[in-house]
Amino acid sequence: MKREVYLDYAATTPLRKEVYEAMKPFLKEKFGNPSSIHHFGRETRTAIEEAREKIVKAIGAKSDEIIFTSGGTESNNMAIKGVAFALSTKGKHIITSKVEHHAVLEPCHFLEKLGFEITYLPVDREGFVDPDDLKKALRKDTILISIMHANNEIGTIEPIQELSKIAKEYDIYFHTDAVQTVGHIPVNVDELGVDLLSISAHKFYGPKGVGALYIRKGTKIHPLIHGGSQENNKRAGTENVAGIIGMGKAIELAILEMDKEIERLTELRDYFIREVEKRISDVYLNGPRSNRLPNNINFSFAYVEGESILLHLDLEGVEVSTGSACSSSSLEPSHVLSAINVPIELAHGSIRFTLGLYTTKEDLNYTLDVLERIIEKLRTISPYKQEWKINKKS
Repeated sequence: MKREVYLDYAATTPLRKEVYEAMKPFLKEKFGNPSSIHHFGRETRTAIEEAREKIVKAIGAKSDEIIFTSGGTESNNMAIKGVAFALSTKGKHIITSKVEHHAVLEPCHFLEKLGFEITYLPVDREGFVDPDDLKKALRKDTILISIMHANNEIGTIEPIQELSKIAKEYDIYFHTDAVQTVGHIPVNVDELGVDLLSISAHKFYGPKGVGALYIRKGTKIHPLIHGGSQENNKRAGTENVAGIIGMGKAIELAILEMDKEIERLTELRDYFIREVEKRISDVYLNGPRSNRLPNNINFSFAYVEGESILLHLDLEGVEVSTGSACSSSSLEPSHVLSAINVPIELAHGSIRFTLGLYTTKEDLNYTLDVLERIIEKLRTISPYKQEWKINKKS
C-alpha cells in the first residue's frame, strides 16, 4: 500500500503545531510595530526579546549578540560581506572550504569581483577539512575564516573547535554556517570558539523567512541593510514579529527534545544505511560513518541517474533530494561530491535521505522496499552500466 514518506528534512521541516499556535496572535491581534512606544508596540517588543532569549539560551550567547535576519542565506551574507567590508583596510584574504553551501560560496565569489582573494580549502574523502591545510593557507592579510559546522549534503560534522583555535592564535575572525546543526546537535558558541554563527528557523520546525546571526561582542562588522536602528543598529527594517516568535518556540522545543531525537535518529539512520548496503549492490555511502549528522544519509547508486531515482520514489510517495535542495535543478554534479572525489558517474547517481521528527521505522521499511525495486528496474534499462565500467577501468 502506498505511503506518504517525507525524507527531505535537511531541505526544510514542517511547521510544528505548537509553533503555529505561538505565532497566531502575532499574525492578527498583536500587530504593533516593535519600534513604537505605545502598548501595542511594547507588547511585540517584549515578545521579540523573549524569543531572542530562547536563541541565546540554546547556543550559549548573550542577548546583544543575536541579530534576527530573514534566514541562513542572509546570515551568511551578513557575516562574510559584513566582516570583509569592515576589515578591508586590514586585509582582503578570506579562507573557506570547497564544500560550503552556496550561501557562503556565492558571497565569496562576489567579493572576488571586488578585489578580495579567497582560498578554498580541500577536504578529504569523507568531507573533513584538515587543520594543517588551514594553517598553511593563513596569510598576514587573512581577515576571516568561514567553515560550516556540518555539511548539508553528506552530513560531515567539521572539527570546528580545532579550526577556530587556529584562527584565535592568529587573531582572525571565525564564522560557521550552523544551519544544519542548531536545534539538532549541541551547539555552544564558546565551546566552538566562533565569532559568528548562522541559524535558520525552518531547519528546526520553525517558519521560513526568519533566521539569526550570532555576532560575538566586539566583532567588527558592517550592516548590509541600512535604514532604521533595529537589531542593535545592525539590521534595519521592521522585524518579522510572528516569524521571530515562531523561531523562539521552535528552538525551545528542539532543545528540550534534542537528546532523545539524537538517539532515535541515529538508530534509524544506521538501520537504513545497513539495510541499503545489504539489499542493493554497487552502492556507496558518501560522507563519514561517524562524526555525521544523526539524520543524514547520502548514497551513490552506480549505473543509474539520481534524478530518475528521485522521480520514481516520488511516484511511490517518497520525497528525497538529489543533493542540496537549493541547487537540485542544476545538471552539474554536486560540488560537494566533486570535492570528495566521487567519480562523475557516481555523483550523478546520488540521493540524499534526511530524517526528522516524524520519521518512523515503518517509513524507512517502506522506502527500502520501493528503493530496492526502483534500482533494480532502472538498472535493467540503464545505458550507463557498460559505459561506467569502461570509464572506471580507464
